[in-house]
Amino acid sequence: MTLPHVPIPEDKPVVAVTGASRGIGHAIVKEFHSAGWEVLTLARTPFSKVCPWAEGIVKHIEVDLSEEASVMQACDTLRERLGGHGLSALVNNAGISPKDNEGERLSAMKTSIAAWQAVQMVNLTGPLMLCQQLLDPLTQAKGSVVNVTSIAGTQIHPFAGAAYAVSKAGLSALTRELAFELAESGVRVNAVSPGEIATSILSPGTDELVERLVPMKRLGSPKEVAEVVTFLCSQKSSYINGAEIPINGGQHLL
Repeated sequence: MTLPHVPIPEDKPVVAVTGASRGIGHAIVKEFHSAGWEVLTLARTPFSKVCPWAEGIVKHIEVDLSEEASVMQACDTLRERLGGHGLSALVNNAGISPKDNEGERLSAMKTSIAAWQAVQMVNLTGPLMLCQQLLDPLTQAKGSVVNVTSIAGTQIHPFAGAAYAVSKAGLSALTRELAFELAESGVRVNAVSPGEIATSILSPGTDELVERLVPMKRLGSPKEVAEVVTFLCSQKSSYINGAEIPINGGQHLL
């Protein structure tokens, strides 16, 4: 079914968010929508019925970030939806972290090469492809890119697997590279690095981890991440470039 094109008001900022169907991604979508942005959602799943606006179904793009062809097609579709409008923000939030058959973290030695490559494609190569393909509308709007990394990218984590950790460390490095490369074009690139956030996919044992390793002794909320992301995409952060902001209650200090 071909959905009708909905024109974007000329004076309205536009954000594209990957992994937008649940958890942190959905909180980011709601935060931008509440702030008056036009929101284009990208996810592997169909449009979520719990999204905060009825017309969101015609602004949703299904994409499999593990498949290069799917990413390229999604970028083509997104540019069509923009209709010549600039892209004020791109939020690379989507990420995967496979587990073993017992639901435990996958170590480097026990991760198949196919699984390793799939994680790198979704978590690292996909964001790079999106930045490359959407550079023109981002430059047009002098927009911002925000990459969602992880505390697992800088320290061993009991639940996040090795492939996930390496992909997020790579995404941090990619953030710095893109921030340096794109600064003269007016495009800023930053990252947020969440720790233990209250979502539906928390691993068993998270409560004990929080008590032991998080100085603030509580989980973060998806909204707390979303508020920092929207700040980094706003003019209030107009001189912030190449930064990575930890959102973890002080967990990175230990």
